[in-house]
Amino acid sequence: MTNATASTSRPVLADRFVTSSRATDAALVLGGVAVVSVLAQVQVPLWPVPVTGQTLGVMLVGASLGARRGALSLLTYLVLGVAGLPIFAEFSGGPLSVLKPSFGFIIGFVLAAGLIGWLSERDWDKKWFRSAAAFFAASLVPFVVGLPYLAVVLGQLGFPADLQSVLAAGLYPFIVGGVAKWLIAAAALPVAWRVLGRRDR
Repeated sequence: MTNATASTSRPVLADRFVTSSRATDAALVLGGVAVVSVLAQVQVPLWPVPVTGQTLGVMLVGASLGARRGALSLLTYLVLGVAGLPIFAEFSGGPLSVLKPSFGFIIGFVLAAGLIGWLSERDWDKKWFRSAAAFFAASLVPFVVGLPYLAVVLGQLGFPADLQSVLAAGLYPFIVGGVAKWLIAAAALPVAWRVLGRRDR
């Protein structure tokens, strides 16, 4: 690999283990789908939006794979779930998933993975302070998409859809768990890079 190629490829964690090709990229994308699918089943059942481990998976997949592969992995997760694979929370899936109040968060996962992947390509995942800032920003993205979607669906179902009701249903129950997942992800990537740096010595 030439210096010019190295400077434009902006390697992320996955690139330290595999050489990028169509086959390896496809495997990484599907691996990301598997990670998020498993963590989707780690949950505290709530309605209308369950508390799950999905967001942690989204952050780790996006940061490890980079913007393009990370976003594609979560888009694949969305498409396969809507197509009918039981990979959403509570082993659900199917076309009617788009009518669920929580589906907007799944759309937001695609954008969140792309953002944290883009920041990781620019080394925001290697030092604790920048990693914390990057993962915090990315962890907000699902709410930016998910809360308006939640409001619309709740309104269509005849439930209160005012700001306070939407925040009570789609934000407040997730603050403690969200902070924990943010800190775990923000710490995990710098630690992984540090371990790899020691191995290279």
